[in-house]
Amino acid sequence: MGDLSGRVALITGGGQGVGQGIALALVAAGARVAISGRTAAKLEETCRLIAERGGQALAVRGNVKDPRELPAMVEQVAAWGGGVDILVNNAQEVPAGRLLEVSDEAFVAGFESGPLASFRLMKLVYPHMVAQGGGVIFNLVSSAAARWDMTGYGAYGAVKQAMRVLTRAAAAEWGREGIRVLAIAPHAESPGLKRWIAHNPDEAEAFFRAIPLGRVGRLEEDIGRAVVALCGPELGYLTGATIPLDGGQANFG
Repeated sequence: MGDLSGRVALITGGGQGVGQGIALALVAAGARVAISGRTAAKLEETCRLIAERGGQALAVRGNVKDPRELPAMVEQVAAWGGGVDILVNNAQEVPAGRLLEVSDEAFVAGFESGPLASFRLMKLVYPHMVAQGGGVIFNLVSSAAARWDMTGYGAYGAVKQAMRVLTRAAAAEWGREGIRVLAIAPHAESPGLKRWIAHNPDEAEAFFRAIPLGRVGRLEEDIGRAVVALCGPELGYLTGATIPLDGGQANFG
């Protein structure tokens, strides 16, 4: 696995699921990791797991939907780590359901926690990355944006598609500063996926049959280690792309 010694990462929603898996993989590669979230107990658990492995972690409690909290969050991480080399925009409130079921409030919360928070955080880490000669930004998206049958996923897909557009724009505008920006679309054994399986067993069975590799991704081994690889110099010419970490299911076209 790649060597990220000396690198500092900020991961939103890092207290569980995909964010936690990415945090553990980055630490295993030598990075120091700051994790943000709203629930202190979840952040503390991830920090405990990292400490058990001999890694360094910082818990930054905060709500990505609140623009007043984001500058202090980034500055706290930069002061702790001496900069910000990697940003993982993972936190997301999911506006789930058919269009007639999704409220305006849920749709707005999806945008506030996803593309708007990511937009703000990308701009906040930009000067830190420029000052140190570059960095890597990951925006977590979803194959929901590419489903042939969007029933029940329209609002969620719209939110995630917005993040793909922001990814392309930032990659185009900031590449000369050495900043790479990538979107990843994972299927992983997260708490959210497990809840969805429990509530939609028939759809879940059909969903799994459509994954060519025949399984859902593992949080650290499949998703986290892919992020580590994407941070490394071997893939340093890759930017602006959507990487479907989904066992071959999606076609973003």
